[in-house]
Amino acid sequence: MQWFNSFLKRHTFKMILGLLIVTVVSLTAIIAPYVSGLLVDNVIIGKRYELLGFYLMLYIVPKTVREIIMYGARMCFELSSQGVLFDMRAAVYHKFLQEDFTFYNSNRTGDLMSRQIGDMQAVRHFVAFVIFNLYRNFLLFMLGIVMIFTVNLHLALLFLLVLPLSAAVTCFQMKAIRPAFYNIRQKFSSLNAYVQENIAANRVIRAFAKEKFENGRFEKENQAYRQSELDAAGVWQKYVPMFEFLATVINVILMVAGGMLVIRNEMTLGSFVEVNGFIWMLTNPLRQMGWLINDAERFAASLRKIYETYTAEPLIRLPASPVEKKRFDGNIEFRNVSYCAGDTHVLNHVSFKAQKGQSVGIIGRTGSGKTSIVNLLCRFYDVSGGEVLVDGVDVRKLDMYNLRRNIGMAMQDVFLFSDTVEGNIAYGRPDCPFEKVEWAAKMADADSFIRSMPDGYDTIIGERGVGLSGGQKQRIALARALVTDPPIIILDDTTSSVDMETEAQIQKDLAAISKERTVFIIAYRISSVKNCSRILVIDNGSIIEQGTHSELLAKGGYYSSVYHHQYGEFDHNGAE
Repeated sequence: MQWFNSFLKRHTFKMILGLLIVTVVSLTAIIAPYVSGLLVDNVIIGKRYELLGFYLMLYIVPKTVREIIMYGARMCFELSSQGVLFDMRAAVYHKFLQEDFTFYNSNRTGDLMSRQIGDMQAVRHFVAFVIFNLYRNFLLFMLGIVMIFTVNLHLALLFLLVLPLSAAVTCFQMKAIRPAFYNIRQKFSSLNAYVQENIAANRVIRAFAKEKFENGRFEKENQAYRQSELDAAGVWQKYVPMFEFLATVINVILMVAGGMLVIRNEMTLGSFVEVNGFIWMLTNPLRQMGWLINDAERFAASLRKIYETYTAEPLIRLPASPVEKKRFDGNIEFRNVSYCAGDTHVLNHVSFKAQKGQSVGIIGRTGSGKTSIVNLLCRFYDVSGGEVLVDGVDVRKLDMYNLRRNIGMAMQDVFLFSDTVEGNIAYGRPDCPFEKVEWAAKMADADSFIRSMPDGYDTIIGERGVGLSGGQKQRIALARALVTDPPIIILDDTTSSVDMETEAQIQKDLAAISKERTVFIIAYRISSVKNCSRILVIDNGSIIEQGTHSELLAKGGYYSSVYHHQYGEFDHNGAE
């Protein structure tokens, strides 16, 4: 709640203004019952009919003015709620961008989306509606009690007997409904995550004809969410009638006790009517109490989910005093590096150097730790032991954002945005001229197929690159990595989906720009790494072989075995 209040405080003026308006409007609510009492005593019983028009004006005008003024109060709360929602959503989204790979490995996209949308709406509703009505109902209730005290002390004391009962029911409902609403948010997040995942995987589902199977799984998720809502509704339906009963008790007290007082001439009929008008100020808040508690607990459950996300601290953090260096030379050293993901040893005592102008090929079996090497270089994860050095400085001492701006990376899992081709290529440098985008596309051998598209570089790419082949997406991702003109380039299995001729052309173009850069190429195909200055062979998280293409073939080890498996029987010079 302290965290929530930090957002609410930014809109203090609008909130206070809204509360002041509500206070003034609530005070005018006492006019109608008071006038009703005067009308009965003076006009109906006292037969002073000349006062009828005056009393009717006193009854109608304040009510009309009150509703007009109340519009301003509602607008104050609505503006405040939208402001809180805007600020909180921005803060949480900013935190999302600060989170590391570990966070996203352990949280589903749909779950995070539900917190940014569904849970945020519960917060907005609380500020715009619940706070407004809680304050207004509390004020009306207290004013009603005070005014009844001014009319008849005995009736007021009898009505106060209901207060402990209503407080007890409120406490019991809050205690019962809280876990129910937390369960709703959990089930909604799970359902949202499932739907998001299946929409993203719709082609896989159709390819394997699993529509019926996925419908069954959806039914289970949907049923679990439905049951959680029904459970919460069961709690709510159990307690709301109790508040209705308490409101009825107040009316019964008035009819019995008030009627007796009128019969005994201890209270006028007009005073009875006046108290009856004030009774509305007691019963209406009681009837709304169940609804408001319901909404308040829904807000509390949603806020807890949002706060859990916001307070998740990234494991990768900026150093207190980062070493300042705008552009790196690209000299890389892995010094006895080990990395563990949980209890799994991914890399074990890896050591190698790569100098500016060199290209390093990394090859090995699936799961051997190839991608983990470049992930540690980019500081997506931190080493468990040893050091990763860039230009002689441990990456943990560098500003990681500046480090990553010096690295152009084409990832294994290509992600393209729903944007133009030019926008996707220029993502790292949105201010770069078109000529630079075109140059990067040519270097990635993508210019020809881009120009054959309906709108060329202005063609809108579908979500995640829908409509493009795997090779086309890889080449656009490669162009995106090159357009930033980085001193370090990482190509993680970037040419696996292109034909051998295209790969050869890309390698030729890369060779021309690699003289002033350090290039890492992760691949399964020997053709992708054979021209590298140094080739590392990774197995079970360790470097088992390293050297040039010719040196590794001469060793007759794992690299040579893979080479012969891919190319058949060749001599060490690659001649058949």
